[in-house]
Amino acid sequence: MQVNLPPIIPYIIGLALIVFGGLRIKYLGAPRARRERDADLREGEASGPLGEEIVERGPEQRRHIRWGIIWVLLGAFVVISTYLQVHRS
Repeated sequence: MQVNLPPIIPYIIGLALIVFGGLRIKYLGAPRARRERDADLREGEASGPLGEEIVERGPEQRRHIRWGIIWVLLGAFVVISTYLQVHRS
């Protein structure tokens, strides 16, 4: 059984996966101290020099980075496979 979807639907799903995977990597994969410092800078309450802290990523941040990469790769696969399917004939 073959399901014929309009190609725009897989393109939208693939692009959404790519965009939200990138956002997940950027915002949820950042170390907590950097996110808090950036929020303080936006509010004008910076404390101490900007370069003094070295923070390693915790397991939560590494998990968000890993899943964000998986989302981006899955989205790229959906977009590329849809393109190849549409332009096959």
